[in-house]
Amino acid sequence: MMKKLLLSLCGILMCASVFAQSQLNGKVLDATNNNPLSGATIKKNGIETTTTDANGAFSLPCNNNGMALTVTYIGYKPYTAEVTDCSKNLQILMVPSTSSLDEVQLSANSYRQESLKKPVSEVKLNPVELNRGTGLFLDDAINANVPGVIMTRRGVSSGQQFNIRGYGNGVGFKGISNNFDGQGYKVYLNNIPITAAENVTLLDDIDFASIGSVDVIKGPAASKYGFAIAGAVNLRTIRPKNGETSLSQKVTVGNYGLARFTTQFQMGREKTSLLLNYGHQISDGFMDHNNSTKDFMNLVFDFRPSEKQQISTYFGFSNSYDERGGELTIEQYENEDYSGSQRYIKNNAHSEIISFRAGLSHTYSFTNWLSNTTTVFGTGTSSNSSSAAGWSEEAPLNYGTRSVFDLDFDLGGDFSLSGQAGLEFQEKRSQALSYKMVENPSDPDGYNIIGATRSNQFATSKIHLLFTEWVLKMPYDFSLTAGVGKSSLFIDLEDRLYDPARGKPRVVSANYDDLVSPHFALNKVFNDNISVYASYSSGYKAPVSGNIIISATGGLNTGLVPEEGNQFEIGSKGNLLQNKLYYQLALFQATFKNKFTSVAVPAGDGTTLYSYLANGGKQDHKGVEALLKYNAYESATGFFRSVNPYLNVTYSDFKYEDFQYEAVSRDGELISQDYSGNDVAGVAPWVINAGVDVNTNLGFYGNITYMYRDAVPFTSDGLNVADSYSLLNGKIGYRTSFGQFDLDAFFGANNITGTQYYYMLFLNQLDDAYIPAPLDTNYFGGVNLKYNF
Repeated sequence: MMKKLLLSLCGILMCASVFAQSQLNGKVLDATNNNPLSGATIKKNGIETTTTDANGAFSLPCNNNGMALTVTYIGYKPYTAEVTDCSKNLQILMVPSTSSLDEVQLSANSYRQESLKKPVSEVKLNPVELNRGTGLFLDDAINANVPGVIMTRRGVSSGQQFNIRGYGNGVGFKGISNNFDGQGYKVYLNNIPITAAENVTLLDDIDFASIGSVDVIKGPAASKYGFAIAGAVNLRTIRPKNGETSLSQKVTVGNYGLARFTTQFQMGREKTSLLLNYGHQISDGFMDHNNSTKDFMNLVFDFRPSEKQQISTYFGFSNSYDERGGELTIEQYENEDYSGSQRYIKNNAHSEIISFRAGLSHTYSFTNWLSNTTTVFGTGTSSNSSSAAGWSEEAPLNYGTRSVFDLDFDLGGDFSLSGQAGLEFQEKRSQALSYKMVENPSDPDGYNIIGATRSNQFATSKIHLLFTEWVLKMPYDFSLTAGVGKSSLFIDLEDRLYDPARGKPRVVSANYDDLVSPHFALNKVFNDNISVYASYSSGYKAPVSGNIIISATGGLNTGLVPEEGNQFEIGSKGNLLQNKLYYQLALFQATFKNKFTSVAVPAGDGTTLYSYLANGGKQDHKGVEALLKYNAYESATGFFRSVNPYLNVTYSDFKYEDFQYEAVSRDGELISQDYSGNDVAGVAPWVINAGVDVNTNLGFYGNITYMYRDAVPFTSDGLNVADSYSLLNGKIGYRTSFGQFDLDAFFGANNITGTQYYYMLFLNQLDDAYIPAPLDTNYFGGVNLKYNF
């Protein structure tokens, strides 16, 4: 297959060479001193085409039928022009942006313009959105700014998961959800997969305070990311500004013993940039047995050795320890009893992860129409955790590569063709052990200790992904997108506690091969300000190793097939009122079939002998998502510099279809619970977020945000429903510069009205129900002092 891919790619490149085109030549200069700007990004019709060389010069294919030229460079305002004469030698003068706030706004405006050409529901978060609160917990920003997506967590800073358009977070012992890890989506950090080879995502070791931007793609994204039946999330760390060298110290403190200390060094040069970041974060937690301690170290180094290539490296280390207080029962939650679960606390429930992650990316521009970015990466982790069920340990090693070719052809007339073709390979090798926990004979009143070994398995998981996606630009601002991804997952498990007398196999394997996921979309742009699109996409979610073995028998669950998702979507994006109002609107229907459900095997004495997973019914998700951002006021001289309100609304009508769950009644009878027609558990029908950001020319700033979340069923029979709630959050601050120092001081409060609400709902796992959020108003404040060299 690899040979076929390479031969196909060579054929594409040979055919492309026949296109004879004129060349547009130009030079990009600093408007204040006429110095050349090396590494400026040149985009033709919204597609990145080339970059400037050491002399600020560039050359790209051109025809005289007109094309939109965009030039961007960090620290400068974007330049746009319409080119109709290819014979001209352009001289482009870039104007420096006046402040970091301007840069963020300019970046947002550039993204909004480019998003018109993307027929997909995608939301990008910049520092404005990421830092409306403490800036330490990503769920604050996701839940307030990304319609259709909910991010949850099990503790102060652990067990984070995404729920994209109600797909859910995996498969549990009752067939609906998993409350311990994230499944169904892919997460990348600086082009490095955080999602491991078995398609399980753990985020405890990610330093969200060092993240500079987040892109969330909603809906099946398999044509680029493989096993991403729900969507994909791309995280990017902070990037130093060109021409700036700084050393900063930031301190954030808050209720419940929260303290975060961040030391950061940034250096931006013409051809290099360096980020060094160290963070120490602690909290006593907001319920019993809920302490959190984290240490993060990040190094990001970018280097451009020539005008044709760029090298980017990432190194990250984390040491994370989070106690688990356990979930509350319905009665505990209603009585505001946040003492947690004694079963968890007795077992000293916790999650400890020590990890090292590294990646090296190399981008090379072969010609003005062909470039390649290849990333090699590896993650080593040592983890252990305990809960009410016992103790487990794992030391996985995950490594692989992702290589993407970018191609761009001018076909003449008003036609152009751009696309990507690439591959991703991952392998995970891990030994996982689990233990019973028993009373400590030397301290019976203390925590339980590790007892007998329950299991010892060595697992090897591999993912192969081949993908390609192309965009044909046509006259009258029409574009057609077509792509396809082919995903494969291979799992081998070896039982290292093998006992022939038990009759269980020593080695089992499962292959989920050649899962093909197409993607098609048609987009139309009106007057460079409004776009309308229609799209279809599909994806798969393969079982994980815990699903393919029937634990009671050790046998292979041979009948289990991957879940399949298909989504139809129509939407519109636009910049209205002289680019002051930006909107996104999406209407979609996603169906997920072959959903995993649980099947019980009765013992004959009124109990369940064991349960296993099988493919059952499907889910039908219909939804509407709307997002509005408005630049209501801007002034360089008045008291107020900018006033920017925003609003996003999500309506979800998600239902089970032909969905059954088999269990054993108290009388020993095998019963089948039919969920068909019920609302999907864990999804609020209505979610509304609104707020306003205010900045003044004196340096004062602030924001206030409001969130409403509708009542939510947390069992699939619809009999248990969590109440709706509303939250009001706010933050004020002051920024100023004196000499070579920049100062940012802030104070904020979450849940100003003292509303009772939750971070996570446990679905279909009664008596367990709620992971509560802090009951009282949560205050925080901090200071960031930066020295500019």
